Amino acid sequence: MKDKEITPKYHEQVYQPEADTYLLLKAVMAEIKYDDRVIEIGTGSGKIAGEAYKIAKSVTGTDINPHACRSAAALGPEIIRTDLSAGISSEFDLVIFNPPYLPTEEEEKIDDWLEYALDGGISGRETIEKFAEVLPEIMNKNGRCLLLVSSLTGTEEVRNIFSGKKLLSYVILSEICEDETLYILRIVHDVCGNP
Repeated sequence: MKDKEITPKYHEQVYQPEADTYLLLKAVMAEIKYDDRVIEIGTGSGKIAGEAYKIAKSVTGTDINPHACRSAAALGPEIIRTDLSAGISSEFDLVIFNPPYLPTEEEEKIDDWLEYALDGGISGRETIEKFAEVLPEIMNKNGRCLLLVSSLTGTEEVRNIFSGKKLLSYVILSEICEDETLYILRIVHDVCGNP
């Protein structure tokens, strides 16, 4: 009899692994090295951080949602409850982020923990813009970042945000899912100083 993978039951206020999670996980598995120091921002269920924990030297996850922190911690990595990377002074080899990217009008907002995983603000890029501010501080000079982006958010607009921070980005994976296309951006420091 073939072993079945057991799907864990997550708290209702935790973002469940979906197509975006699995596309990002695919990119992570192709990118990760055993000696990497890894951080997953907004770890949610911990699916990606948990898989990275099986491979990399050191894995840290962050989330603002206390229910997500408990789910992710059960999978092994160190979990810190914080907003993005607030309070973290370390540098990492691999930074992973599946940000909230859904364009959300004020009247569409719901007041619960799951909102943090979904609400990307009016443009869908509000959290991504905040992340771009801190990424150069947490990604070491030879580090890489894998960021999930949706066509709903505007891939070129997101790439321009990082370009303005002296970071290079390019698409390494994509997948069409219902009414959007999902992209994985690989982001690195622009060591040549391109304009």
